[in-house]
Amino acid sequence: MAEFAHNQRRPSGGRSPFKERKDREFEEKVLELSRVARVVAGGKRFRFRATVVIGDGKGQVGLGIGKGADVAQAVQKASYQAKKNLVRVPIINGTIPFEVKVKYSSAIVYLKPAPQGRGVNAGGAVRVVASLAGIKDIIGKVLSRSGNKINNASATIAAFKILAAKNHK
Repeated sequence: MAEFAHNQRRPSGGRSPFKERKDREFEEKVLELSRVARVVAGGKRFRFRATVVIGDGKGQVGLGIGKGADVAQAVQKASYQAKKNLVRVPIINGTIPFEVKVKYSSAIVYLKPAPQGRGVNAGGAVRVVASLAGIKDIIGKVLSRSGNKINNASATIAAFKILAAKNHK
């Protein structure tokens, strides 16, 4: 048998500390990417803000916002935030259990269960969040004039939280 120093790992023991472990497989989608600036003495300092939605397609979805000096850093931070803010969505026969209307900031979102085979009948941020959650059939409508994707996505997440809370009781 080979001799090992006390600080070396045995080849057969445990998993490698260098391999990244994936707990769950999440699909991630960049919802919005924008350049933001702050004014300082001598000019403007530019950074990037990324809004990322992640979902496993089996009822879990999350939304995260991150800022960074470059796009990759902003997306990575947003993805990390989204993993911390996961919501479990109750899905019954590929759709939501009942209709819900939610106001978040200036955005008003209306979600309604759809018959099987209808598809994701929603636009913009609502479509992205619903499809990443694994919902196959849903009717979604943004009722406000809000074109703010972050608020629309947040309203959809808030609606899913209401569905989860009422479905548990």
